[in-house]
Amino acid sequence: MDAKRTEHLAKELDAFAHWYVAPDPSLAGHFLTLTLFAEFPDTVRVARDMTAAFLRGAGVHDVVDDARLAVSELVGNVINHAVPDRCLALPGSARRVDVTFKMWPKWLFIGVADEDSTPPVLPIGEAFSPGLMGELSEAVLPDTGRGLLIVQRLAVAVWWTPGDRGGKTVWCRFDLDGKTEDRPD
Repeated sequence: MDAKRTEHLAKELDAFAHWYVAPDPSLAGHFLTLTLFAEFPDTVRVARDMTAAFLRGAGVHDVVDDARLAVSELVGNVINHAVPDRCLALPGSARRVDVTFKMWPKWLFIGVADEDSTPPVLPIGEAFSPGLMGELSEAVLPDTGRGLLIVQRLAVAVWWTPGDRGGKTVWCRFDLDGKTEDRPD
């Protein structure tokens, strides 16, 4: 993504989101927090584009595609499934989605926070004969809930943490040192 496109995205993002970057080089890391709103039609696209802009700007090119897809799935889950906790819901307000990037020389952590305290759950697939599993593995996946399965395949680790005042954050970790021993096959 070129500088002109990145600048255009930043201006577009300012229209319906807020972002914060901690550029202090003494921290030895790169940090970005992006606040979006689930009701805007381009929320997932903006989250994907800002993921790419942040990672390319930090010089991390080899995980851009996987990180974009993971963010897309996690933000999409918030948009499609999160119902704000009663204490966080305000009549007429938009649902908040916070995307956090924490990058150090060896790791990239991505967190997507929402206002729903319900833990994320991987769906249980339907039982099919083992013979179908090899050739038609996508047939055993449920119609919904595949986003977390995709994120699990892309990232080294996936977990969630409850928010202090409600809500939750779903996290995933990518290793940046080129080693993928912990990554599932």
